[in-house]
Amino acid sequence: MILSKSFRMSLDIKMSTEEIIEKVIAGEIKLHTIDKYVSPKEAVAVRRSAIAQLTDTGLDNIGSFTIDETQATARNIENMIGAVQVPLGIAGPIIINGEYAIGNFSLPMATTEGALVASTNRGCSVITASGGAEVRIFNDGMTRAPVYLARNASHAKDFINWINENFEILQAKAAQTTRFGELLDVLPFVVGNNIYLRFRFDTKDAMGMNMATIASEAISEYITQQCDIQLVSLSGNMCTDKKPSAINNIMGRGKTVVADVVIPGEVVILKLKTHPDNMVEVNYRKNLLGSARAGSMGFNAQAANIIAALYLACGQDAAHVVEASSAITTMDLTKEGNLYCSVTLSAIQVGTVGGGTGLATQKECLRMLGVAGSGQPPGTNATKLAEIIASAVLAGEISLIGAQAAGHLARAHKQLGRG
Repeated sequence: MILSKSFRMSLDIKMSTEEIIEKVIAGEIKLHTIDKYVSPKEAVAVRRSAIAQLTDTGLDNIGSFTIDETQATARNIENMIGAVQVPLGIAGPIIINGEYAIGNFSLPMATTEGALVASTNRGCSVITASGGAEVRIFNDGMTRAPVYLARNASHAKDFINWINENFEILQAKAAQTTRFGELLDVLPFVVGNNIYLRFRFDTKDAMGMNMATIASEAISEYITQQCDIQLVSLSGNMCTDKKPSAINNIMGRGKTVVADVVIPGEVVILKLKTHPDNMVEVNYRKNLLGSARAGSMGFNAQAANIIAALYLACGQDAAHVVEASSAITTMDLTKEGNLYCSVTLSAIQVGTVGGGTGLATQKECLRMLGVAGSGQPPGTNATKLAEIIASAVLAGEISLIGAQAAGHLARAHKQLGRG
């Protein structure tokens, strides 16, 4: 393969790709500088060939993909050599009765865990037979929390008073950095002479971490110009981003979502092969008592499984599974002997624009759910996606607790050939 003419002319380079590969292997050209010599598509192939030789590994499968290299290397990844494929399955349809997600939905799930799609599919069938999942958003806002250093406690108190008095100015500073984002509120936390300001933003259809960070930087620049205060770090871990935390569980981050359903007793018996009271007991002793005894921050059976599969399929930041999976599952008997089931997810961070949502395969999954791109009005697509994910988690919880109540968990894995 010869270098593209445009790059040869612009850089006056007379090397073939084979020569570039040799220089990469010899350490004369670094992986991240290859893009200076060839087009993004060629750079991916050159890196892959060099790595194949350096590691003595055939990379033919990694080199087979449909992703647009130019787009991916510009927005999503560095030193790209190809793509890793994750099998994609479909669960559902599931009836969802949300404020934004209304109707029947088929759920795209990317996973390598056998039985996961089948389990979720069974939960979808149970929910649909029960009239659908009711789902609502109770809190919505992306956070970033810089840490500042004051001289002492008195100085810290004066600083917080100034923040409260000048909130509208801080809002205006944030607004200058984005067309869509809005600073909603600021919550201060103090440890000695350290002040953490937890900024919370409305980021519309974007997941919003970048938007929140850029706005927080602009606010912090203004703060340090106006106040005798030191900005230590733009993130002080009170956000809290990509880490399990009590603050996210209590106050929420991203979207706080609750999904629930009342399953008729006969549906439990017919579809789950167990009884409502058995599922209530399993949920209580497993998800609640067992999780509490273990010191878990999540009180659920498999929320992370479903969230991860949908996140990967729909171009979300997979690391946010950490926060999203700190969910609480409840199951109770109704007076009529039916089964009430709910999941509460305090920190679902999702977007339908930006990040991995622009990749072709992920965009197709978003289109399948009717949430690709910006909603009308802005923010409605991301909210709809959060409602869909919460409903899917509910389906997964119902299915797994049902299987354990019926003693079918191991049998299901054996039947599906999962080692």
